[in-house]
Amino acid sequence: MKTELVDVNETRKNLMVEIPSDVVDAEISRIATRYGKQARLPGFRPGKVPPKVVRQRFKSQIMQDVAHHLVEHAVEDALAERGVEPVDTPEIHDIKLEEGQALTFKAEFDVVPEFDPGDFSTIEARRAAVNIEDSAVHQSIDQLRERAARFEPVEEGVVGDGHTVVVDIERQGYDKDGKPGEKSKHERVPVEIGATANPPGFDAELAGLASGTTKSFRLRFPDDYSVSELAGTDVDYRVSVHDIRKRVLPTIDDEFAKDMGEFENLDALTARVRVDLEAEAREASERQVRADLLKKLAERVPFPVPASLVDREIDRRVEEFARRLTEQRIDPRTTNIDWAAFREAQREPATDAVASALVLDEVARREQIEANELDIDGELEKYSSRSGLTVAAVRSRLEEEGALARLAAGLRREKSLAHVLSRARIID
Repeated sequence: MKTELVDVNETRKNLMVEIPSDVVDAEISRIATRYGKQARLPGFRPGKVPPKVVRQRFKSQIMQDVAHHLVEHAVEDALAERGVEPVDTPEIHDIKLEEGQALTFKAEFDVVPEFDPGDFSTIEARRAAVNIEDSAVHQSIDQLRERAARFEPVEEGVVGDGHTVVVDIERQGYDKDGKPGEKSKHERVPVEIGATANPPGFDAELAGLASGTTKSFRLRFPDDYSVSELAGTDVDYRVSVHDIRKRVLPTIDDEFAKDMGEFENLDALTARVRVDLEAEAREASERQVRADLLKKLAERVPFPVPASLVDREIDRRVEEFARRLTEQRIDPRTTNIDWAAFREAQREPATDAVASALVLDEVARREQIEANELDIDGELEKYSSRSGLTVAAVRSRLEEEGALARLAAGLRREKSLAHVLSRARIID
């Protein structure tokens, strides 16, 4: 077998391969014999189809199997012989396969060359001071108060600002040409007057209604309405009011503090809120230090980041975003997101993320940093506590998904980052 490795650039390589004709013909014979044993053709007994007929009848399938087998093994052998490790499965191009002739093809792939990430003591990152203002504490307590609000029925009165109304809604929409669409009906729906999600003009139509009343009205959605399907259309509504409720906020005092948990008084709750805010601020500060450090590590990669790794990271980010939408019960396929633009917007941060990961991998190689079984078991226990599954079940699931190796790689990079942090200059 003849091979030639061509450097396109520091990370992109082309492998030119030529497999001798005798090897090709021997593989064609082997595959054809296998097909002959399995062939079922009219006029021939099973396993007795003449080789010539087999080769004619199954030529395309035979040649496809030959190419797959020879190409895969040739690439593996050539890369192993040269000590080259691609970052992804090589792309195969320009396959030329004919009986009695040499098989030739080209394999394209990316590699990550060894490099010197430099002296980490020259890296400088700033850690923000943790200083919680009294106003931030008061704002957090106000948020607790908002969450503790209760709804009381409005026995006598009509719908007004700040009320939540329980209604039955019948809806009839029309398209932009005035053609009616499907009708819908929803029972006992809570509607908060003033909520941004309410259709334009909906609150005004409900204002002044009393419990037990029904009202029919038509709304016109603006041409620039955010939901394109409704923009410039009319919708008929029939609304029946069941209950009117008003939102009542508790008084911020010692009794409020006791309702929030095991606090003796308001001072104890205030102190706990301050401690929690300080902890959150410290975590945010550490995250920023890490982000700054990773950004500076990314700048130390002395070659273009392999495009295949960047594309893989962009795919991961798009999939993660789509998963979060699904968790919010939003179908990613029905959103108005320009996915091509979204992918392109991820290119720069994805490139930085890949570059910093390459530095951390090089640190791990140079410092012989590995994620041991104790590290992996500790992470599996965290997964277990969050998911409610046993550690064994979590491990089994990750192994089935092929994610255990990724978990180990992530842990190894975390240890490499800790190594860099221990040597970098962190200024408070």
